[in-house]
Amino acid sequence: MNKRILSCAVTGAAPIGKDTQVPVTPKEIADSSIGAAKAGAAVVHIHVRDPVTGAGSMDLKYYRETVERIRESGVDVLINLTTGSGARFMPTREAPGVAGPGSVMKTAMERTQHVVALKPDICSLDFQTMWMGNNAMINPPEMIAEMAGYIREAGVFPEYEVFDSGDIHLAKALIGQGVLKGPGFFQIVLGAGYGASPSVETILYMKSLLPAGAAWAAFGIARMEFPMLAQTYLLGGHVRVGFEDNRYLKYGVPAPSNAALVEKARRIVESLDGELATPAEARALLGIGG
Repeated sequence: MNKRILSCAVTGAAPIGKDTQVPVTPKEIADSSIGAAKAGAAVVHIHVRDPVTGAGSMDLKYYRETVERIRESGVDVLINLTTGSGARFMPTREAPGVAGPGSVMKTAMERTQHVVALKPDICSLDFQTMWMGNNAMINPPEMIAEMAGYIREAGVFPEYEVFDSGDIHLAKALIGQGVLKGPGFFQIVLGAGYGASPSVETILYMKSLLPAGAAWAAFGIARMEFPMLAQTYLLGGHVRVGFEDNRYLKYGVPAPSNAALVEKARRIVESLDGELATPAEARALLGIGG
């Protein structure tokens, strides 16, 4: 089947610096999501930011305004809210066991409160415990299990985000224990920090570890976004682009919008004789009601 689900991760939580094209306010994030949907994205993956500082935020009011604006627009798109925030630990040099400035460690309930309140179509569920940049991302199995419970009770479809092979082994173990529903939908992250490298060999290996019958997608970070999109399509996976992962159309050419990244992704998929799935088709492919 040549239909592929294209997700657009519209903003992320990383510092934006002088990248003024990255959406910050709930209105900007909603408008960028709507633009990406009109360009061909079936799914929009959403973080929110503090409208004043531009820093990543977990504030429910920003999620609520963003989601309501998208829903009120009448544009059909699957909304995917992150639960990855709240797992950042930055050790202090003098006392490594003490969280330093920039650490954001939250409870399972705090990390999923917006999902419970807003009931999006999809939410991410991260499995990585790894070193990224100058901080560690920590997702204990017990917390993953608790978050999965809140997500399940809310009736939201979880996207399993895996950053290396061990994450897949953990997910499979939790599926085997009945904590998670299998076979699942896995999003393979390529090129983040010290996780899985962006290469064909990595995709093939990670794909080989997935539970039988699992749906899967993969994406590359920064300059590897479009090369990994093409390889993922050829290997049978769903695809993703967006400012969270990459802010350039090509070397030295900033993307003016998320929609522009989606349009380039569409051209690549169609040049390989594929088609992007509509939101209705994406729901059917993933088994999501509504």
